[in-house]
Amino acid sequence: MIREAAHTVDSEVVDRTTFSALGLGLGVLGFAALTALGARLNVPLPGTAVPMTLQPVAVLLAGVALGSRAGAASQVAYLAAGALGLPLFAAGGGAAYLLGPTGGYLLAFPVAAAVAGLATDRARGWFGAALALALALAVIHLGGLAWLWILGGRSFVESTGVRVFLLGDLLKVMLVLAIARWGRSALRRMNP
Repeated sequence: MIREAAHTVDSEVVDRTTFSALGLGLGVLGFAALTALGARLNVPLPGTAVPMTLQPVAVLLAGVALGSRAGAASQVAYLAAGALGLPLFAAGGGAAYLLGPTGGYLLAFPVAAAVAGLATDRARGWFGAALALALALAVIHLGGLAWLWILGGRSFVESTGVRVFLLGDLLKVMLVLAIARWGRSALRRMNP
């Protein structure tokens, strides 16, 4: 659409395209910031080095609200800012943080946002959207478990486990569905 706008003399189209690009850029930065906020809202879990955070809610919402590419870009921006040393992760910041126990989970965020965006676009109905979001959460867990396996082998993966996160993940999917539904109806009321 940007290329089309560049070739037209219709200023209204150019203005709308510029606004769309600006809005998308602000959305990317906004969801990066929301993910950072989600890191601060965490609960340490006994027996695991990985806390439960609200970051996955922001990751899923980024994919749903911005689409797969921009949703993934928001998570790349989040990871880049944290890797550069901003204290945006649950317990700090810096590139070395990504090499710790939560690194695999964090590095899976862009892929999960992309999956959430693609899958929810194709999902039919509430149940289909819930399954799509659960698939995106599974991507985060697979990234995390793969990294934990590299760090400490099978015993480390088993001690951290996934079971402890399942109830929280179910609640996160429900929260994202509720927010997405509320957001769509609020936007329709704002733009009749």
